[in-house]
Amino acid sequence: MNRSSITPLVYSCSGCSSAAQLANAVALKLDRSNIAEMSCIAGIGGDVPPMLCTAKSGRPIVALDGCELACVRSSLSRHGLAPALYFDLSEQGVRKRQHADFDPVQAQRVFRAVAQQIARALPACAAQEPALMRPRAA
Repeated sequence: MNRSSITPLVYSCSGCSSAAQLANAVALKLDRSNIAEMSCIAGIGGDVPPMLCTAKSGRPIVALDGCELACVRSSLSRHGLAPALYFDLSEQGVRKRQHADFDPVQAQRVFRAVAQQIARALPACAAQEPALMRPRAA
């Protein structure tokens, strides 16, 4: 079984608020750390066939919404997709601010919490990736 068939997909909000950008940064770090493979939520919302094919491949989906508007969850739902793990970052204390950057310390805390939840909730994925929490070698 190759890595991409067992690694969960991660979709994140990437809007203009600080919360959205924090969600996007966490998803990027999950991807760069080999914990999940980031895919494109805009492609899902835009009904792009190759993006939909990836999303419907049967791999577990992790969804990160920056706020309670739940745009990621709604975009997935339009195509009959439900995340195996769902995070509304406002429930983790992330505040949505316009015209402001996110707090990198808070982003690291959220990353750790999400990565731990993935390891706990999707053990088959974690078992196939022994270096789950180590970044890729350069």
